[in-house]
Amino acid sequence: MRRFYQFCLSHAVLLLISYFLGFPTRVSPATEQEILLQFRAAISTDPYNSLATWVPSGNPCEYSGVFCNSLGFVERIVLWNASLYGVLPPALSGLRSLRILTLYGNRFTGNIPEEYAELSTLWKINLSSNALSGSIPDFIGNLPNIRFLDLSRNTYSGEIPSALFKFCYKTKFVSLSRNILSGQIPSSIVNCSRLEGFDFSFNNLRGELPPRICELPVLRYLSLRSNMLTGNVQDKIPNCQRLSFLDLGSNAFTGLAPFEVVGLQNMSYFNVSYNWFQGEIPGTGTCSEGLEFFDASGNDLKGEIPLSITSCKSLKVLNLGFNRLNGSIPVAVGELKMLLVLNLGNNLIDGTIPAELGGIELLLVLDLHDLNLVGEIPKAISNCMFLQELNVSHNNLDGEIPDTLYNMTSLEALDLHSNQLKGSIPESLGNLSRLQLLDLSQNFLSGGIPYSLGNLANLTHLNLSSNNLSGAIPLLSRIQAFGASAFLDNPGLCGPPLKLSCSEVRNRTTTASKKNKVLSNSVIVAIVAAVLILIGVCVVSFMNIRARSRKQDDATLVVESTPMGSTDSSVIIGKLVLFSKSLPTKYEDWISGTKALLDKECMIGGGSIGTVYRTNFEGGISIAVKKLETLGRIRSQDEFEQEIGRLGNLRHPNLAAFQGYYWSPTMQLILSEFVPNGNLYDNLHGLNFPGTSAGVGNSELNWSRRFQVALGTARALSYLHHDCRPPILHLNIKSTNILLDESYEAKLSDYGLGKLLPILDNYGLTKFHNAVGYVAPELAQSLRLSEKYDVYSFGVILLELVTGRKPVESPTVNEVVVLCEYVHRLLETGSASDCFDRSLRGFSETELIQVMKLGLICTNDVPSRRPSMAEVVQVLESIRSGSESS
Repeated sequence: MRRFYQFCLSHAVLLLISYFLGFPTRVSPATEQEILLQFRAAISTDPYNSLATWVPSGNPCEYSGVFCNSLGFVERIVLWNASLYGVLPPALSGLRSLRILTLYGNRFTGNIPEEYAELSTLWKINLSSNALSGSIPDFIGNLPNIRFLDLSRNTYSGEIPSALFKFCYKTKFVSLSRNILSGQIPSSIVNCSRLEGFDFSFNNLRGELPPRICELPVLRYLSLRSNMLTGNVQDKIPNCQRLSFLDLGSNAFTGLAPFEVVGLQNMSYFNVSYNWFQGEIPGTGTCSEGLEFFDASGNDLKGEIPLSITSCKSLKVLNLGFNRLNGSIPVAVGELKMLLVLNLGNNLIDGTIPAELGGIELLLVLDLHDLNLVGEIPKAISNCMFLQELNVSHNNLDGEIPDTLYNMTSLEALDLHSNQLKGSIPESLGNLSRLQLLDLSQNFLSGGIPYSLGNLANLTHLNLSSNNLSGAIPLLSRIQAFGASAFLDNPGLCGPPLKLSCSEVRNRTTTASKKNKVLSNSVIVAIVAAVLILIGVCVVSFMNIRARSRKQDDATLVVESTPMGSTDSSVIIGKLVLFSKSLPTKYEDWISGTKALLDKECMIGGGSIGTVYRTNFEGGISIAVKKLETLGRIRSQDEFEQEIGRLGNLRHPNLAAFQGYYWSPTMQLILSEFVPNGNLYDNLHGLNFPGTSAGVGNSELNWSRRFQVALGTARALSYLHHDCRPPILHLNIKSTNILLDESYEAKLSDYGLGKLLPILDNYGLTKFHNAVGYVAPELAQSLRLSEKYDVYSFGVILLELVTGRKPVESPTVNEVVVLCEYVHRLLETGSASDCFDRSLRGFSETELIQVMKLGLICTNDVPSRRPSMAEVVQVLESIRSGSESS
């Protein structure tokens, strides 16, 4: 017995010593089983029964997603895309042989428990695409064996901790993309001597790149897209000689772009789009044989497209749009046989469309819009049988639409609007079975609408307006469904959905014909006499018109220079145009008005494009003056006046009316109606209120008024989307752009100013976009803006009105709450009333629920599942009429 006791004691001592020395000790299967069952207990939702095998009677090494090593210890937990909802339990720290923890694509909340610092064996952590929040834990930097760390697509905030890269000597890849991280990129990242790639894209990082970033000897992958990084990269990036993937897109880098790396041996992806890079695209002496993606769009690049770029034979995407490139399209581009996307739109390029482009058989997207191209659309383009999008809108193209386009059976978008195309619409377009967008508006097309367009089963957008089309609109449901707006401004068109019947058109034509036939000699004599009288009348009328025009010139005040003898340096020199007759027209009044811009006490707000001041005139007249801080993509006075001038004619009771504009080389102003009760954001959330916002806004903004704000805003957007020609997208809808008048009626502001926003990137986001929480998710993936972007933003406004919460909130330092996710989460775990603003108790809960549901429908992740704004107005009106009748 004594010998047995001594045996047990010695083994106990050995186990205890080995534990403190850090040697791996065998944990009984039951203990690991208990740990895994604790993990399962922390899961509140398992929609796919992914953990069905995790039962006490089972072998933990046979649990789904669990893998053990040869000694029977848990080595890997791999549960991805299972939509598990819960928290990460600290108990996992007891799995001392755990090497891989992969839980991406679930819905874990909270943060990584500090106990995980004991998992010294971990070499791979993948927790991407969850709902983890707070600050990134420092202790991860103490794990000595980490090779792979992916915390992307969560809601982590704060700065990237410098300690994260404390002991990263074995780390090969780090991804922190698509969080809400701020601050600078820690210089300690250069400690990761084996780092092959890092992805910090889609955050709010600022500052410059660490100066020694390219001292990482094996760095191949570098992605910093969609941050607010600044500085010159020309002295850093070219030193990264191993790079194969570089994405600096949508930042604020300046100077010269690092085009040298295009020639690196392994380079395959090069993106420097939507920065402030200048200069020319240099002739690339060499081009990587594997270069497939080249995007330098949205900068300030000048000069011609270098011929040497055509030596990049493996290119699949070439995007140079939204620059100031000139010259013509090199014919040799047609030699890039692997090209899938060619985008040269919004440049100063002229000439013709090279027929050689038709030799790029694999081409999927050809975008040449907003250039100065002339001539006909080459028939050879129809050789691009896989083309999915053809956009040559806003050019000077003439001739007829090639009837050979029917060869491009893969075409999904055909945009030829705003050209000088003539002839009829080819019947063969009806063979484009995959076509989703067809825009032929603002041309000189004639003839009838082919019945073959009714074969386009996938068509979601049709615009044939502003042509010379004639005849009856085919009574086919697929054509009629697009409404009258698709056929406006075609004098010869008739029948539904237009209100003009075909009999009226025929009678008008017949009457005109008869009148032409019955002209007699006496009538001709009478006409000659009338002409003589008319000449005299015209002379008198001309004098009256000149006098009247002088009065109109007085009403449209134009200030070209400082008056003689003026020494006042605060007087603004430039051109001022007024749309409103109620504004003062004397020069002296405007001198005092413009001086207000120098007085900070007159400032009433600011936004994405400038600062807003209130300017008062004698007689109690006030206007809002927006002093622009950026001209976005607008680069000339003519373009500025054209953009703003068209807004002066827009009239709707729920739009804050534009009343004029001012242009000078150094200052640009927009004059608007002054709306006295401030914006919706301040009324809902209060001024300078930290953290959450429920219940601290203006008590006067009760539910009845909130509903009217929602309905008024919806009507304004419906007017812009459906009644304006061409439709106007807002692109910057947020509660600060919804103003409230004396009766708390909504007045939507900043509409139609898309080109004045800081330069838009391919995804519709701006580099300094401050509408956090209102941005539709598809804009990170789509190349095309649509009205459904505005619908998403409006849906967030509806949720904001119902809940009283901001689109994004930080109740505590380590917590971020996104409104859409907050509402979804409460609906899943509680009742709808839990979402309501506490100050709305006592109002119609039915209305609140219906408006909240409409907000959720409008914020659907899939744009095609969102309603149009016209449909939104109908739903809101039915909600109110239903509650009034009950």
